[in-house]
Amino acid sequence: MLHFSIAPWALVSGYGTRDSWGANAHFTALRTQDYALDSAGISVGLADRVELSLAQQHLTGSLAPLDRLRIRQDILGIKLRLAGDAVYGQDQALPQLAVGALFKRQRGIADLGERSHHGADLYLAATRICLDSSVLLNATLRATRANQMGLLGFGGDQDNRYRVMPELSAAWMASRKLVAGLEYRHRPHNLASDREQPNYDVFVAWFPSKQLSLTAAYVVLGQVTVFNPTRQRGAYLSLQAGF
Repeated sequence: MLHFSIAPWALVSGYGTRDSWGANAHFTALRTQDYALDSAGISVGLADRVELSLAQQHLTGSLAPLDRLRIRQDILGIKLRLAGDAVYGQDQALPQLAVGALFKRQRGIADLGERSHHGADLYLAATRICLDSSVLLNATLRATRANQMGLLGFGGDQDNRYRVMPELSAAWMASRKLVAGLEYRHRPHNLASDREQPNYDVFVAWFPSKQLSLTAAYVVLGQVTVFNPTRQRGAYLSLQAGF
């Protein structure tokens, strides 16, 4: 059960095998100097091949002039494992590969020049778990036109095209119950009023049981808008339960 914050992995949710299904639920809270982002969602893995997910995000501001900022985003996701097996394919050179789509709808007061309040991210993810060295690696290519992950809409006065952005993750399994790592996510700059910058984090994930995990991270988001030009950074906490 792996649930990290920035980049999608090629793994399918839950502990379902090729003849069964599994599910996960998560709640995540992120706090920076000027913003709070909460997210809750569920995902279902079918036959270790298909994943369906549904999540909702809430973004609020705490510093003027965006202290009344209230934004909600609904996300519907689908993922298909194409090839490879990250766990049982240790003697194979091919990583586990998956393609996915995230359909997003943003609702709120943001009116910063975005072209649309709904859009979709398309991605290809490759995940490698090296059990002999206790290393987990993931690389994702995401085609997107989202502003701040879609929280500020899609497209803008600077650019309205889909662009392919790289996302990278690396982690080390200190034990069967503790994983530490880092992530990086590049993002497009579509709005003149949104100085969008790459995101990165360092995280620690603890697995007290097979069904439960807790992830804590230090996250750097960069500047969010020109109205609050402070470089946003803060703490991230995620609780996940699954079977």
